[in-house]
Amino acid sequence: MRADPVVDVRGLTVRFGATEVVRGVDLQLFPGRCLALVGESGSGKSVTARALVGLTGGTVTADRLMIAGVDAAGLGERAWRRLRGRQVGTVLQDALGSLDPLRPVGREVSDAARLAGVPLDLPALLCAVGLDPEAAARRPDELSGGMRQRALVAAALAADPAVVIADEPTTALDTTRQAVVLDLLRARVDAGGTLLFITHDLAAARRVADDVLVLDQGRVVESGPIDRVLDAPESEQARRLVASVPWERPRGERLLAGAEPTTAPPPPAPEDAAPVLSARGLVVRHRGAPAPTVSGVDLDLWAGRTLGLVGESGSGKSTLLRAVAALIPLQAGEVMLGGAPWSALSERARRPQRRRMAMMVQDPLGSFEPRWNVRRLLEDALGRRDPARIKELLDAVHLLPAVAHAHPRTLSGGQRQRVAIARALAVEPAILLCDEPVSALDASVQAKVLDLLDELQQERGLAILLVSHDLGVIRHASDELAVLDAGVIVERGATESVLSQPQHPFTRELIEAAPRLR
Repeated sequence: MRADPVVDVRGLTVRFGATEVVRGVDLQLFPGRCLALVGESGSGKSVTARALVGLTGGTVTADRLMIAGVDAAGLGERAWRRLRGRQVGTVLQDALGSLDPLRPVGREVSDAARLAGVPLDLPALLCAVGLDPEAAARRPDELSGGMRQRALVAAALAADPAVVIADEPTTALDTTRQAVVLDLLRARVDAGGTLLFITHDLAAARRVADDVLVLDQGRVVESGPIDRVLDAPESEQARRLVASVPWERPRGERLLAGAEPTTAPPPPAPEDAAPVLSARGLVVRHRGAPAPTVSGVDLDLWAGRTLGLVGESGSGKSTLLRAVAALIPLQAGEVMLGGAPWSALSERARRPQRRRMAMMVQDPLGSFEPRWNVRRLLEDALGRRDPARIKELLDAVHLLPAVAHAHPRTLSGGQRQRVAIARALAVEPAILLCDEPVSALDASVQAKVLDLLDELQQERGLAILLVSHDLGVIRHASDELAVLDAGVIVERGATESVLSQPQHPFTRELIEAAPRLR
């Protein structure tokens, strides 16, 4: 006989003013089961999760809202505080914003257990989520994004709550650390725990979940056992999400359903072709660090081709990207741009050449001036007012002209990333440096951005250096692959060759840890 649900929700509705963003959602969470909640950006996933812990900021109504035996309909903030942590552990999406910037993360993690009166072995818990116990003494700003995310997972588990609600808990994690967290969450479920898992990563959902709800515009459009839904989706929305996953889609094939393929992948660079950028013997050591973050790295970028760069969190991927862009100093080595010195120049001498190189970051919103609309952002990149050119840039990234008058905070994640691409294209670069450009996007929006990058590369001959922890993205989007471990490139070669026949143990570990849709 099936146990009673730990969470029983009927007719959940959430409104912000007159706008209804969650519309009559029903869901049940049972002991020993994990329910995945998936859907495109704006489908209502995170708002639904926040409604279950009283954190939406909107108007929440429901025919039934039972959480761990408590009727949560109409609860006040004090009552919600008694539920959070003790009965419901929560991993929210914004790891940095969810942690107190002034307190060591160890105190943050242990507080939930202390308030619930539950004994806690803090070092053991931190080890369980893949964190060195020494991280307990560090503040959030001293940790990487992936480390902060794991600290949040530890905080959610500290009081051994009846149910855990995890909103994108593995977004910032590389494949090996993602596997650690997913296996930990699944082990808790197998031991009788209850988990609501919100994610845009369908492969991660398959690894940890038993059942799935697919949301679209605030409504449930499909539900059922996860294997059935992902293997034979019935709704148009679920089919679109599954078709957008890049892992088994070859280089050059469009990800979006019904889209025409791009031209065939570019052939290998001819032996007599000169790379547009070369790096030799790069060494970067951060102040006070016991060892270099990047140690003796060589790489080459060619026009019209993409070099993928993978590795664990802290392996030096982002540092290497910034070193190539001459945004941080080198301890040793040299970067050449178009066969001429680049890193060896003074910043004043480099400035006229900077337009040949543009960078995309994981969180474009954080790189935008918050007071400016899109038109002003693009004017700043262009260095002039030019309405016709701004329209051309928006057209190039498939955004309507009206977006020029919008502020980035009013745009979806996919729209913001396309604005970031438009801003990068404004300087007409030869090289695009991409640092996790799609990691925070759902499957279909991610597919749009990857297809767009392919299209722009074909049209403009861009050389792209692509950093990603997602091997599916790397497999689909890159021609060559370099694997970075502790600041050293341990393997490189044609992407498909490296991923199908890895030679280095670390590469094999990354591949084996990567979640699969099938």
